This record gives sequence, structure tokens and C-alpha cells, in this order.
Amino acid sequence: MRILAPLVAAAGLFAQAPPAAPAKPEAAKPEPSEPGIPVTNELVIRKCSGCHAKDEKGNLTRISWERTTPEGWQQVIKRMVRLNGVTLTPDEARHVVRALSASHGLAPEEAKPAVYFHEKRHVDEEVPDVARDACISCHAWGQPMNWRRSKEEWDLLGAMHTGYFPVVEFTAFRNRPNFGAPPPAPGADSRHPVEKALEHLAKAYPLRTPEWANWQASMRTPRLAGRWLISARRPGHSRVFGELLLEPAGEGEFTSSITMHHGDGRVESRKGRGLVYTGYAWRGRSDGAADPRQLREVMMVSRDQLTMEGRWFWGGYDEFGYDVKLTRAGEALILGTSRTGLRRGTQGQEIRIHGDAFPAGLTPRDIDFGNGITVASIEEQTASAIRVRVDVAANAVNGRRDLMIRRAALAGAVAVYDTVDALKVTPATGLARLGGNTHPKGLVQFEAIGFNRGADDKPGTADDIDLGVVPVEWSMEEFLAVYGDDDKEFVGTLGPTGLFTPASEGPNPKRKFSRNNYGDVWVVGTYKGQDAAVAKDGRPVQAKSYLVVTIPLYMRWDQPEVAQ
Repeated sequence: MRILAPLVAAAGLFAQAPPAAPAKPEAAKPEPSEPGIPVTNELVIRKCSGCHAKDEKGNLTRISWERTTPEGWQQVIKRMVRLNGVTLTPDEARHVVRALSASHGLAPEEAKPAVYFHEKRHVDEEVPDVARDACISCHAWGQPMNWRRSKEEWDLLGAMHTGYFPVVEFTAFRNRPNFGAPPPAPGADSRHPVEKALEHLAKAYPLRTPEWANWQASMRTPRLAGRWLISARRPGHSRVFGELLLEPAGEGEFTSSITMHHGDGRVESRKGRGLVYTGYAWRGRSDGAADPRQLREVMMVSRDQLTMEGRWFWGGYDEFGYDVKLTRAGEALILGTSRTGLRRGTQGQEIRIHGDAFPAGLTPRDIDFGNGITVASIEEQTASAIRVRVDVAANAVNGRRDLMIRRAALAGAVAVYDTVDALKVTPATGLARLGGNTHPKGLVQFEAIGFNRGADDKPGTADDIDLGVVPVEWSMEEFLAVYGDDDKEFVGTLGPTGLFTPASEGPNPKRKFSRNNYGDVWVVGTYKGQDAAVAKDGRPVQAKSYLVVTIPLYMRWDQPEVAQ
């Protein structure tokens, strides 16, 4: 007790201290540099205004100075739920995403340059130099491209990164010390990478744009119900044609019935559901009756609502998919042909024409492939497909031909050529990921596009004639990066159709230092058809693609897909 007495007395002394001076009034926050975009949806206001204060103009702090895609708003909502205690039912979350996409979304012209990010395309991004250090160290350039913010909001985004991910200060945001380097030249820009990047973002992707103002004036609820025609292509496979039936399932929501006719004769049926955000952004999913794969659909609806284009995809890393174009059914229409190249001097080549509402009773004279091509016979005819045989004159001029069937036409439907003079392997650079034990493998599908030399008689120039996909022999060559490089033996296998399957992840005792099976190689396509050009030095028609095989994506950021 004797020991505690002084402490109790001290506590009493502090308790009887005079009251503190009144707190100074909080300094007024600076006014935003530009007007915000008011939030009018009642559910958004009710769920968000607890943290995002509402002003007399209807603006909610932060939210009113940002615009983004449906995926962007869903990403935000997930962060609010996980970090800030927001409670939303699934239906409420979908409602909030739709409301914000309508009032704070992107115009079609703004979304199109970066839609590849949501279509999950594996592309080589064109990244401004000012953003390479600060932004691309962690994520794709498509991420910031899909946002529009005021200058203050772009600056706050940088501060948010520093708060959530402090390591970026050392890995990306700040200039790294370079001991022993000469001093910078007078007038050199010595700002940190994050400062340069934020300045660029504020100028390139501002909150208010003419495109958004125009779209806000013309945006309307899409009327997409009805029958649509499918023209699709999956890399490494034949083209696919079919139809899509859409039935209303609510405002901007639809159920879908899909029939796809593959080049090998297989018919695929699928059922799905989709909805449209911001008046043009289709997001959907479909399941096959005999196919366990669920396809995710990301498409853009044209302003006249007569076409839709985008990608349907699946896979462990969304690496597989169809490039899809939908056209509203109506009058007679030619969608495409089973072959895109016809060699001159050949007889009886079979070609299938796909479309819709073809008139009955067609004769060979009704089908016109252009100069030098004669339709010898019609082998089979339905309202959606015509199978014909054609003869190509020996003196036909190389070049593309328009196809006409009475009043229906398709520009550049086929190309006439004499030799395949050059190849292009796509993708030009591929990225595969090891896996199979604990993580999915990331595969890559390669294909080879053939070209004729064109009118200037020189391959590799602007007038070359695209002949479409051609069959090639596939192989791999070592990409020599270090002495004794042996990546080709361990990274994986390349199949006869151009599908690369990576090896398993984990240490490999057969490799030096038991390294993983990562590495980089050349993927080589060699064309050996009878119509291959003969080079003076005897080399075959060949092209290469650079392939990097890396480790699995052990940490995956929150996937921002939008659920229906």
C-alpha cells in the first residue's frame, strides 16, 4: 500500500489539472479545382454518404470526382466492404455498380482504347515513358487507362498507394540513388517518377471530357432483344458462325441462347445471361450443354445497336477465347467464308459461305467472287450457308476480292494469290506460366498468318496481301541469353497446332542448380506448302515469335469481373 500511495496521489494531481484550452477550429478544406458530378441514386447515397459527405450540390466526396468502368466500380465496392465495413447484399452491390456506371462511367470512345484490359487480352501495351517506373512496376497500364479523375483525385490515388503499399516508395515511386553517377544536366527533370506519372494521368485522363458530355446526352437503355448472327474466331482454330437469341430479363438485362457452328462440323449450344452497363458495355456469361467451360463475355454495343464486338474467354489465366462480332439479323447478310485465300490456276476449290437470309433458288451466276474467280457449281444451299466450288484463272491478278450474292456484299472476303511469300507468327511475344502442381498452367496458342508479296513484288512491305491463317510446322529454338542456355529442353512442349503447354512448376533436379523450368525461347513456324515461295538462298518461308515462360502467378490481385 505504501508503494501505491504516491501513484494514487499523482493520479489525483493530474485529474485535478485545469481544463485544456479550447481546440482551434479546423482549417477549411480547399475547394475542388472543378465541379464534381452529382450522385443522385438513392441507394448509392444511403450506402456511401456515411463516409463520403454530401454537399449542397449533390456531390459525394471522392466519388463525384471519379469515373470508371463497371469493373472499376466493383473493385472499389469490394475494397469498401473489406476495409471500411460497408454492408451490401449481392443485389444491392449490383445496383450500385449499375448506377455508378451510368452516372460516373466512361463514354464508348474513352473505353475502347483500354477495353483489352477487361477482355483479358494478352497484348503488348504502349506505355508512356513517364509511367513506366511508377505504374507498370506493379500492374498493367490498362488499369489507370480505365479511370477518369480530377487532378486532386489523381494525387490522392498516389497517396492511397503509399498508404496501402508502402513498399512502392522504394520500388517505384521515388528516384533511386545512383552513387558514382555524374550530376544531372542543368534543367533536367529531377522529379520523382510518381510526380511525373500523376501529372501525365491528370492531363491524359481528366474528369470532364467532350466524349463523356456527348454520351451523357445520347445514352439510352439498349434494345437488344431478338436474333443476332455470330462471326467468331479462336486463334489456332477455324472460324465459327452461328446465332444468338436475346430475350429481356429486366431493364438492360437479357437471357441468351447461343448456337455455334464450328469448322469441323461440331455444333455447340450454350445458355447464358448478360446485362448492359452505361448503355453499351455488355457483360455476360454462358454455359455449354456438353461443355463444362463457362465463357465470360465482354463486348461493346455500337451506337446504332446493330453490332456488338468483343471477346468471349476462359482458362486459368483467361488465355483462351473467341474474337466475336455480333450483327443484328435482318436482310440477307454475308458473314464470312471458310477460306480466306484462293490460289490462282486451281480448279474446283471448295468454299463455304456463311450468312443469313440467303434467298432460295440461287444459281452460280448469282454468286460473284470478282475478277478471275468463277463459281463452277453450288453443292449445297440453306438460308444460312452455301457450299460452292470455284475455279481461279491462271492469269488472275493477286489481291483481295469482294463477294456479292445478289444485293448482299462482303468487302475483301477472299484473296487471290500465287505464292505464300512471308509469314507472321502471332502473338509476336507470348507469356506462359508454369503450373500443374498447385497452380494452373498458363498456355499460349500460336498461329501463322501468310502473306503474298503484293503489287510491288517485295514481301514485308505495306501492300502485302493478308492470306489468313496457314498451316505450318512448329518448332522451338533456343533464345541465347546466357552461356550454356538450355531453356528449350525444359520450358515445355509445342504441339502440332501451335499450342504451347508449359512444364510443371517447382525446382527441377535435372537442371543446373535445380532451377525451375522457366526460360525464354523462339517459337518458329515454317511453311512448306506447294505454294511456298522459293528463296534464292534456299531458305524456307519462316517466322518467329518470342516466348517467355515464367513462374505461376502466386499472388493474384482481386479479380474485378462484374457478376450478373
